[in-house]
Amino acid sequence: MVNQSIIRFWEIDVLRGIAIVMMIVFHFLYDLNYLNIFNFSLYTGYFLIYVYLIGTLFFLLIGISLTLSYTKAKETLTKKELKYKYLNRGLKIFGLGLLITLITWTYLDKGFVVFGVLHCIGLSIILAYPFLNRRYFNLFFGFLVIFLGLILKNMTFDFQWLVWLGFKPVLFYTIDYFPLLPWFGIILLGIFLGNTLYPNNKRKFSLGDLSRVKVIKFFIFFGQHSLIIYFIHQPILLSVIYLFLTI
Repeated sequence: MVNQSIIRFWEIDVLRGIAIVMMIVFHFLYDLNYLNIFNFSLYTGYFLIYVYLIGTLFFLLIGISLTLSYTKAKETLTKKELKYKYLNRGLKIFGLGLLITLITWTYLDKGFVVFGVLHCIGLSIILAYPFLNRRYFNLFFGFLVIFLGLILKNMTFDFQWLVWLGFKPVLFYTIDYFPLLPWFGIILLGIFLGNTLYPNNKRKFSLGDLSRVKVIKFFIFFGQHSLIIYFIHQPILLSVIYLFLTI
């Protein structure tokens, strides 16, 4: 969900668009489940794999996009300006995450978003700045962060102040939880992929231009407008469901 003024590679927009569509499908099923219209076990078996696939794809693409924007921005910006650019971008997205927290805290009976996907993305953009010009270090450190996150996944603690990092308190419940451990590690792997596959904003592999194909254009549109779609899709889904129920 990083929308920077960068050289666009259609395949990245397509993958981001696919992730957005997958997310919309999941949230539609989640809404049906939450409203007791249908009952799905969304966090076990194949559904759980589906959820992790969405998040992994999103965060890998964020890492790749950060390398592309950094390569372009460092041509014209000083180091101080670069730091401010990513600090400002991260704070804006983190602020949107806080807005989601406020909305869900106001309207949901339980499980409001404490540290969700936008909180994680915003903070990760800020933390990722020192890693943007690195390559293999991100591969090693990324897997380490993921490994630590997997260890913490099934553990609980008697304090709450590190919930953003992955230390879940006892009886912790939220509808959207993306702690830095392990998700920041996936962004670091994305940075590694970006610096490996798109060095100096140039594609290092051969790929034909399919951007004019209709179905590809559909996913490109979703990929290029992922942030706004993320914000509006749930109200639209809920409106459609309520409209259907009242017919």
